[in-house]
Amino acid sequence: MNFLAHLYLSQNNTNIMIGNFIADHIRGNNYTKFSKEIQQGIFLHREIDTFTDAHKIVRKSKRRLHKRYRHYDGVIIDIFYDYFLAKNWANYSAIPLDVYTDSINKLFHKKLLELPIKSQNFIKYMIEYNILYNYQFEDGIAKVLNGMNHRTKGKSQMNLAIEDLRLLKKELEEDFTLFFKDLIEFSSQKLKELLVIPTQIEIHKK
Repeated sequence: MNFLAHLYLSQNNTNIMIGNFIADHIRGNNYTKFSKEIQQGIFLHREIDTFTDAHKIVRKSKRRLHKRYRHYDGVIIDIFYDYFLAKNWANYSAIPLDVYTDSINKLFHKKLLELPIKSQNFIKYMIEYNILYNYQFEDGIAKVLNGMNHRTKGKSQMNLAIEDLRLLKKELEEDFTLFFKDLIEFSSQKLKELLVIPTQIEIHKK
């Protein structure tokens, strides 16, 4: 899943949200310098990614895409799923998306210097272009895909994936809706384990 989903699945726990957000920029056991709850957010992120990659519906979504994307298909589906989450936000949260994303931007602006450099760089970009809020628009997704293609020096061809979104929107949205229901249930249970069971942290450190 992409940034908006990871934040949503953190259930408004500030430190879990921070850990979940920065997890892709934390390698190995470099999480040990962070507080316990931020570490739990990092572990939650990793559990979500593992669950997502193995899920049959996500695999079906990947197969729907044009074969030109090769191993980038998972990244594209992550972005598409954030689009469907943002587009249907009112189905999942009583807090309006603009209010929610504004609070996220303020949180990470405040915590900026405490986070990894890669996270800082992305946060600056995220806030400047209001990325999380703009996930609900096709133009916003096209901009993200163009940026990803630029970062891969054109190898991913992810800029072309907006065509797949437009052609397959109905099928992909159905995939997302079914999968996200499973993911909410899974992540809720996993978060309870991380917060309540002390030995869970030791399990994830191995």
